[in-house]
Amino acid sequence: MKPKIVLFLLGMFLHLISCKDNAMKPNPALATIDFLRGDLLLCGSGQFGELKFSLSCNYETRADFDLAVALLHSFQYTDAEKAFVKVIDADPNCPMAYWGVAMSIYHAAWFPPSEKDLKKGRQVLAVAKELSMDEKQRDYINAIDVFYTDWQNVDHSTRAKRFEMEMEKIHLKYPEDVEAAIFYTLALYSTRDRTGKEYKNEQKAGKILESLFEENPNHPGIAHYIIHNYDNPVLAHKGLETARRYAKIAPSSSHAQHMPSHIFTRLGIWEESIESNIQSAESARCYKQALNINDGFFEELHAIDYLVYAYLQQGDNTRAEQQYNAIKTATAIYPLNVTAVMYPIAAIPSRLALENKNWKRAANLQLQETGLDWGKFPWQKAIHHFAKALGASHTKDYALAEEEIKTLTKLHQLMIAENDPSQFIQVNQVEIQLKTAQAWLFFTRKDVENGLAFMQEAVAIERKTSLHPLTPGDVLPAMELLGDMLLEMNKPDEALIAYEENLSKTAKRFNGIYGAAKAAKNSGNLEKATHYFKQLIELTKNSNSVRREVEEAKEFIAHS
Repeated sequence: MKPKIVLFLLGMFLHLISCKDNAMKPNPALATIDFLRGDLLLCGSGQFGELKFSLSCNYETRADFDLAVALLHSFQYTDAEKAFVKVIDADPNCPMAYWGVAMSIYHAAWFPPSEKDLKKGRQVLAVAKELSMDEKQRDYINAIDVFYTDWQNVDHSTRAKRFEMEMEKIHLKYPEDVEAAIFYTLALYSTRDRTGKEYKNEQKAGKILESLFEENPNHPGIAHYIIHNYDNPVLAHKGLETARRYAKIAPSSSHAQHMPSHIFTRLGIWEESIESNIQSAESARCYKQALNINDGFFEELHAIDYLVYAYLQQGDNTRAEQQYNAIKTATAIYPLNVTAVMYPIAAIPSRLALENKNWKRAANLQLQETGLDWGKFPWQKAIHHFAKALGASHTKDYALAEEEIKTLTKLHQLMIAENDPSQFIQVNQVEIQLKTAQAWLFFTRKDVENGLAFMQEAVAIERKTSLHPLTPGDVLPAMELLGDMLLEMNKPDEALIAYEENLSKTAKRFNGIYGAAKAAKNSGNLEKATHYFKQLIELTKNSNSVRREVEEAKEFIAHS
């Protein structure tokens, strides 16, 4: 062989080796990013739905990438990130894997990311933007990048809106891209009007998702986001069919087992809500076992909050207390970075006292120790002080009631001072609780005029405030409490109007139905009284309820 040919072939060989080495050499910046790694915690059969994202990279990593996206769609963010990082480790030049990590720490439908996560998102996307990619991949990377850009100076809501606008561009540019449409609807949900009740974004998103569902019947994101967008009293009926399908689409997801109960709760379908959350809690315990923790686990606590609420609406105190007993001794919670994990810790004991009008129990509630500073969770902490304030007023411990109202006032002022647009619902809810507590303090002190005025102010705020998606319902709705006050004032006709308005928004509530029956009876409307008392008996027929209201209903029907 001629020397020139030998040198040429040797040069080509060395060049190929060099290219290969360069391709496989990891970016040094990756070592500075605190990626989540480790085995995925996939309980059950490991089924999280079916999808195929056309923008995955190497064929060898496609299954991991699609699993990561499926986990992302069911809000299993920790495992989603691990799965995307697995793709990065196998193919560090895959830009969409970095996109997936950035999406996994955004938590679009949840609370805003922490400062640590925002810094991480910038790091991850800085690496991604240096990679070679096609135009469509670049569009996806740039879309999520606008959320993390200048996060130190631009508020969360503005950056979320930027992301929504970029996802709309991608959806319109690539109308055949199912994932683009789905992630656009998630972006719409994240920027919805959180206090209003027109549900413009939710209806727009729902229309897009419904158009995709028939051809993608096992896609976890479509079903999941339909439920989220219809999780309100106005649109809930549109999500019932989907709610009954989602758990079967992603049977291994604890969140997928739970989410249908949001629709069941809005519609007052308590048996299905209970079954949904029993399955969700069981799935969550599987994850606890895999994590080797005994702490209060968010998914389990969230499911139990919904279970307690559903059992209470059936008048089933026994089963509600059993659920509370399962978590009330937890002295630590997991994960620590989920703000929402503190909500059920405060809400569940408050519900048990208030729904039963057990004012002494409410006045003597103690905050459960979790190892975290309750002062950092003003919204959740306010629920506890609201319950104590109502309990104190009704037991005529006015000094305690005043003390609790002062605490509520401070918590409300603290939340206002934070000036966080993503917390508008929570701020309004604390204000409703504050005015309600003030109303009942006046009322129980025989200052009826001020009591009624404050109660009506609370109702006015409640009318324009949407329910937070985390909660199955307020521990006691202001409108229902207005009905209680009017009934005590011997104004049964006005009380009936209040109860019925509340029932139109919070279907089949035990206290609302009983209140409506009592108001109708006292006003002489025996037809309506019969209707509501029968409804109360039907509501509680499978619960062996021992609440006195059920006995009263049975006696009325027996003698009517």
